[in-house]
Amino acid sequence: MIKLFYVPNACSLASHIVLEEIGAPYELAQVDFKTGAQLKPAYLAINPKAKVPALATDRGVLTETPAILAYLAQTHPDAKLAPLDDPFAFAKLQGFNDYISATVHVAYAHIFRGARWADSDAAIAEMAAKGPGVVAKHLELIEAEMFAAPWAMGDDYTVADAYLYVMTRWTARADIDLAALPKLADHKRRMEQRPAVQRALSQEGLA
Repeated sequence: MIKLFYVPNACSLASHIVLEEIGAPYELAQVDFKTGAQLKPAYLAINPKAKVPALATDRGVLTETPAILAYLAQTHPDAKLAPLDDPFAFAKLQGFNDYISATVHVAYAHIFRGARWADSDAAIAEMAAKGPGVVAKHLELIEAEMFAAPWAMGDDYTVADAYLYVMTRWTARADIDLAALPKLADHKRRMEQRPAVQRALSQEGLA
């Protein structure tokens, strides 16, 4: 059985939602970042990157959200969470998720975890202050150029919707006005109506 290592409300929520969408059996293992569990040998043996998500499979451990989402979609084709029969469309989906991972998520990290890049309180505070505007610009690009409607990639719900939802969920924590992005605000509302999303939020204590 596959096992997802997660932190509540972290980017691992996207993988958690997709696991609920596909309906396959899985286990959850919470990693307690508050006690530094991610830095201890037990977890480093699972994921030397000391991050979540990590997905333990019968062939080994996968890390990085875009890779895990693609794996879940490919190993559960009946769930129809990716255009697996269209290489170009699948590449577009991967490009969407890669943009979230490499750009949007990293911009959020500059707000919440500035100590990764700086030591002085002033530098960390400057990143936290500027970060919301940077994230907002990235989300504006998604709204204007990348969001196909009604779902992230168009007519069909895909794994990209789960990842996008995590990014829009974090806007409240970063004090970003999601009302200025009506397509993404509507997407967030519709995501929260999905039973799989509701189950994942409940299991992580976020409902």
